[in-house]
Amino acid sequence: MRLSRSFGKTLRNAPADAETASHKYLTRAAFVQQVAAGIYSYLPFGQRSLTKISNIIREEMDSAGAQEVSMPVVQPRELWEKSGRADTYQPPLASLKDRRDRDMVLAPTHEETTTFMAAANLESYRDLPFNLYQIQTKFRDEARPRAGLLRVREFEMKDAYSFDKDEEGLDVSFQAMAAAYHRIFNRSGIDVRMVEADSGPIGGKDSNEFVLLAESGEDTIFVCSDENCSYAANAEKAEFKKPAAEPEQARDLEEVHTPGIKTIEGLAEFLETPVSKTVKAVFYAPETSTGDEIVFVSIRGDLEVNETKLRNAMDGAEPRLATPTEITAAGLVAGSASAIGLDADDGPRSRAKITSIVDDSVVESPNLVAGANKTDYHFKNGNYGRDFNGDVVTDIAMASEGDACPNDCEGHLVAHRGVEVGHIFKLGTKYSETMGATFVDEDGIEKPALMGCYGIGVGRLLAATIEANHDDKGMILPRAIAPYEVYLAGLNTNDETVVAVAAKVYEDLTSAGVEVLYDDRDVPPGVKFNDADLIGLPLRVVVSARGLKNGEIEMKRRDADDATMAPLADVVGAVKAALL
Repeated sequence: MRLSRSFGKTLRNAPADAETASHKYLTRAAFVQQVAAGIYSYLPFGQRSLTKISNIIREEMDSAGAQEVSMPVVQPRELWEKSGRADTYQPPLASLKDRRDRDMVLAPTHEETTTFMAAANLESYRDLPFNLYQIQTKFRDEARPRAGLLRVREFEMKDAYSFDKDEEGLDVSFQAMAAAYHRIFNRSGIDVRMVEADSGPIGGKDSNEFVLLAESGEDTIFVCSDENCSYAANAEKAEFKKPAAEPEQARDLEEVHTPGIKTIEGLAEFLETPVSKTVKAVFYAPETSTGDEIVFVSIRGDLEVNETKLRNAMDGAEPRLATPTEITAAGLVAGSASAIGLDADDGPRSRAKITSIVDDSVVESPNLVAGANKTDYHFKNGNYGRDFNGDVVTDIAMASEGDACPNDCEGHLVAHRGVEVGHIFKLGTKYSETMGATFVDEDGIEKPALMGCYGIGVGRLLAATIEANHDDKGMILPRAIAPYEVYLAGLNTNDETVVAVAAKVYEDLTSAGVEVLYDDRDVPPGVKFNDADLIGLPLRVVVSARGLKNGEIEMKRRDADDATMAPLADVVGAVKAALL
């Protein structure tokens, strides 16, 4: 491609809201153009890179035994109502009506449609296993799209869905996809970590993210400091060994006056006790609550609530902090509340629908200081099981850097920023049961298929690769996903010999199968060099009058500091060798 004929122009300045390297350089290098918040057009350079990434994905999916299909972006809402996600998926589904006044949605993902497809074709265990994938447009109406292609509303995604007859088969499918993902990311030029993750609105029992460690990432990843330990998890999922409480005999409950004390830190200081010897009450409500539902959370005072874990404890309902009005209406005393007395005849549960969720740290800690449920008073020596109980007891605590690794090792958690580039899930029978994707097994018994789900954002992978491969001049694109392999520049375009030789080099390289972007513009050399660095193709080849005097061309790899000279007579061989 001659640059003079290529659509799109490089820009000197990045958009004012661009914060990440990928956002700045993809825009300046004419790879993408923003149409609206979180919605982008791909210009020719960007589309070529996107196509190359898609081809890598297709090759690895096909190699792993998956079969490509194509499913619609616009789907009937009734499919989502059947799965139970029509009103619970976050962000909320983008909806519309067709000309028959039928409710439709723009698909953010395709579990429903794939299960619908499987249900129509699945009969016997002999039909299993199979894996269906597509590379197709998705739409998620994100509240805060940011960072260019890293957080968008409309995007290209590879999503695959496996169907198996049993847990062993699902494990095989899951591991095959994990291995394929590692190959995809390696071929795309990035090093990723597979970490434990929360399944979020997709659902399922187990999931793993593939994360590129990068300061520009919006995710926090915890990795064990012990080099012999493989533990790694997203902050939403991360577990840790909670500091053990000192064993002691349960003492009698004692009410104490705590005038003006409203915080855990102030309470601990006033009573001269460690923060870890207190129990903190935090009040939430389901996002959809009309005001009469309260989730009463009890957690040890030295820990913070992980709202993702809390959401899971609430069976997927999105938590929000309860308002002061809701707290007062439920008969709860902010700053002096605890689960002690929650079930009394005239207690808070007699006034409101209250669910008590208790972090497991509280269960294992004796003689805690807790609210007395009246202003300016607290209890000493509150004990779980004797003085109060919970409807749900589970881990809802947020991990922090320095916490002890949950594995049997001596390591601690180290925090990193990261970009999620892929996510794989074990869905189990979540969708197959509700949507009728069943089969008859060897004994003639009808069973739901076990499903897995596997996603990669194609544009996000391009952006993540740039986050990992750039400098202060521009992108440093890996050969496998660069729109072209070589940036060929002829200098001094008023010199007919230079122009003729550069054109001949372009033709020879192209004929030899090398992808060349030929900068034939009549612009100063500095402009060409700056654009070459900005666009970031793997190799820059320069034809100049000075070099031709010695029968040479100049070559410089984008990831190298210095240029080298090569004989013009063997330009094809020299270029191919430099690209290896």
